[in-house]
Amino acid sequence: MTKFIIKITLLTLLTCFTSIIAKAQLGYDYAKYEFGTSVGFNTFYGDVVTPKSTKAVNFNFNYNQTPYLNYIFEAQFGKLAGGDATKDLLGRQFAADYQYYAFRIQLQAGEIMDYSQSPIANAFKNLYIGAGLGMIYNNITTINRYSILMPGFYTPGDMKSSEVFIPARIGYEFKIYNKYRRPDFKIDVGYQTNFVFGDDLDGLKGGNHNDLYTQFTIGFKFAIGGIISYRKQIDY
Repeated sequence: MTKFIIKITLLTLLTCFTSIIAKAQLGYDYAKYEFGTSVGFNTFYGDVVTPKSTKAVNFNFNYNQTPYLNYIFEAQFGKLAGGDATKDLLGRQFAADYQYYAFRIQLQAGEIMDYSQSPIANAFKNLYIGAGLGMIYNNITTINRYSILMPGFYTPGDMKSSEVFIPARIGYEFKIYNKYRRPDFKIDVGYQTNFVFGDDLDGLKGGNHNDLYTQFTIGFKFAIGGIISYRKQIDY
């Protein structure tokens, strides 16, 4: 009988201890690995005058050193376009398909500030900035190199190119918590400028400035494993 009572007591204590530990971790756990996807709306700035909006889709894998310090590997596929051959003086117009592969480091405000004592700070903890390095490959699908308004004017360039670029990004991550108050689902809204180390992304070589394009993106991220604890509570 004594042994039975001791076993029941130990089992009860173990259950209580486990429950206390579990409750203590509510709001502290997060996933190290995530998969994400997003859509983007592009605007190109290069050797053309008239901007045009195009679309892109992005796939990314995230390694989260903390909930607010993220290493992101991404692949993007989309279109770029710009110019108007009938209205622009130099007649430059193009459309291209592209793909890029990049690595970014992303720092969120929650990593460097105390958000536990202020509702305002808590709202801003998911604001982030980031930058990285990548390679973009493009293929011109349509192009106009001759000017209608300036007969004889011609802009040279290549139909395909590969360029190194820097993706610089600012955005906000809406964290959606599960029943354990772990941010397993996220909505990411961002604005990104891609600074290209070259002048041939539009297939036109006609200036002293490198090409770039901007993007407004909205996407989703899903936790896929590696649950660990953070040093401070994530969900307030």
